[in-house]
Amino acid sequence: MSVYSMTGFAAAVSSALDHVSENTEDAEASNASRKTASGAVGAELRSVNSRFLDLSFKLADEFRGLEPALREMLTASFKRGKIEFRLQPQRASDAGWPQPQPDQLHTLARLEGTVQNWLPKAAPLSVNEVLNWCRAAAPSVRLEDAALEAARQCVEALKEARQREGSRLVAVLQDKLKGLKALAEQATPLVPAAVQRQQERFVQKYQEALQAVGGSVTPEAAQERALSEAAAYALRIDVDEELQRLKAHLDEIGRLLKKGGEVGKRLDFLIQELHREANTLGSKAAALELTQISVDMKVLIEQMREQVQNIE
Repeated sequence: MSVYSMTGFAAAVSSALDHVSENTEDAEASNASRKTASGAVGAELRSVNSRFLDLSFKLADEFRGLEPALREMLTASFKRGKIEFRLQPQRASDAGWPQPQPDQLHTLARLEGTVQNWLPKAAPLSVNEVLNWCRAAAPSVRLEDAALEAARQCVEALKEARQREGSRLVAVLQDKLKGLKALAEQATPLVPAAVQRQQERFVQKYQEALQAVGGSVTPEAAQERALSEAAAYALRIDVDEELQRLKAHLDEIGRLLKKGGEVGKRLDFLIQELHREANTLGSKAAALELTQISVDMKVLIEQMREQVQNIE
């Protein structure tokens, strides 16, 4: 299963079925002069990041009634992201002036003759008036089906675009995971080494103190106290638990990236946990090397957090 991004753009155009005009008075003449009133619908989908699914529609007036169906289509396909949907008719430049049919012209001539018989001073019809009447009388092309088809095409195209973007994000995140795992492996042996060095320093200081005060404290008691101090110090700087949790979080992130699907919110939570463990590691750092590792970890984790914000 793939990981989906929340960003993407898709556009589609769907043509309406050709409309065939028929003359019931003269079927043969109608078939000979059959014309089409074609139209098309252009659809656009734009998606950017959002914590939740936020839909907005910019529809032409004739498509307002389709909003519930379009909303249902989008909510069934997407779970997160701010999505803007545009839907506009795209009629051909000559579609507004359909070819006048002989029966229409015959009807107009008959009506004009009737009017002029009763009103001799009435002005004759102009070409523009005839064309406007023919356009008004022509059956309109219904574009609802074309609009829904354009929307379906857009949804599929946007899903594919988000999947491609998600695949690129997964590659980036996996590279960051490798870097974090390498840093965790580097940090693991540093704590015992730091404890050993501190223990040696404690023993040395107690020996120097023993020499300063003379024989009032036995060497065995001084060494025991030094080891006790070293043990308490080891507990304070022990980051093994943090490293184990950090490695577990990294493994879970890797599993989610491999599984795919809607993992954005889960990844966001795990990134917060990684940041917490890296902070604790830095606060307990007993060596300069551990401090640097903590800083490098936080840099990689922040880079991952920025990418995870783009995942559905």
